[in-house]
Amino acid sequence: MNRALGVLTCGAFLSIVLGVLGSGEPPLALVLGAVFTALATLGFGWVRDRERLAWGAAYVAVQLPLAFVLFTIDAGVGTTLFLVVLVSQAVLLRLPRPAVALVIAVIPLVHLGMSLGEGLREGVGTLMSVLFAAVITELLLREQRSRAELAEAHAKLRDYAAQAERLATAQERNRVARDIHDGLGHALTVVQMQVKAARAVLPTDPGKADEVLGKAQDQAEAALAEVRRSVRTLREPRPVPPLPEALEALAAETSATGVAARLTVTGTERPLPDEQREALYRAAQEGLTNVRKHAGAAGADVVLDYTASAVRVEVRDDGRGTGAGASAGFGLVGLRERAEHLGGKLAFTSTPGHGSALSMEIPG
Repeated sequence: MNRALGVLTCGAFLSIVLGVLGSGEPPLALVLGAVFTALATLGFGWVRDRERLAWGAAYVAVQLPLAFVLFTIDAGVGTTLFLVVLVSQAVLLRLPRPAVALVIAVIPLVHLGMSLGEGLREGVGTLMSVLFAAVITELLLREQRSRAELAEAHAKLRDYAAQAERLATAQERNRVARDIHDGLGHALTVVQMQVKAARAVLPTDPGKADEVLGKAQDQAEAALAEVRRSVRTLREPRPVPPLPEALEALAAETSATGVAARLTVTGTERPLPDEQREALYRAAQEGLTNVRKHAGAAGADVVLDYTASAVRVEVRDDGRGTGAGASAGFGLVGLRERAEHLGGKLAFTSTPGHGSALSMEIPG
């Protein structure tokens, strides 16, 4: 916009130059026109960069009388264009609207020296010209502001999209870490315990050792199949059988490693959404895994409790207990994230000499 007004100002000054040279009039119009042009190009840019109302008002206060004097000397197209440029610049300087309206109202007074009819005709024409220039300049200024606001909004949107992408990536990493820990980690723990049990009875009971190793092989194959399914489907949830059936299988696995595990179901069984069922299953799985690895327990109880508004899974053991610091493992962190995501809660207590208890309760 500044560049366009600069070109228009130079064109108006060129018109004045040609008019003065062609008529042989004194060069005062050239001097005043050169001063107006210099202020309207170089001076206007400097004033607008200051972004202060006082500088803008001073600029108009200097240019308006200068244009009036120039118009009395040479009332041609060039000086009229000077007035149009001045009004546009007053709008661009963001002077108050009453001040801009005052400038527009004053400009037709340059025709006061004419006869009434001619002055009225020329005054109305000049008024319409500068008023049109003011409206167009205001519209262009609003468009520029809208473009700037739109560009800023786009930049913010890109930032939000990048943040959402980073958050989604972090959530996906956490999900994969939980699945690896809860799925593959559990399976490998069972295989490890079964191999240990087979080695323990191998010298005295090879048949029993072979039976336990067969179970370990089945468990390893099942874990490998689950890994392959995860690679193929990546984000699809792992199919889980009915919860009591799945928990019964977990208890049987634990019993096979030498820790007697019993499942107790209370309340009326009801179907659960896959995500809730998966979370409860993983809680029982993590609890029994910790019993086998850390508790030194002879037995464990798994309780599945259906209440009116929630479902709770609890794993209790009669082991040595590990004290308050045992809840810092990644498995419990992942379970707590699952519970919070579903609007539930996770609790873990462990008392030295009196065993541990892990419970998850979620609405359902």
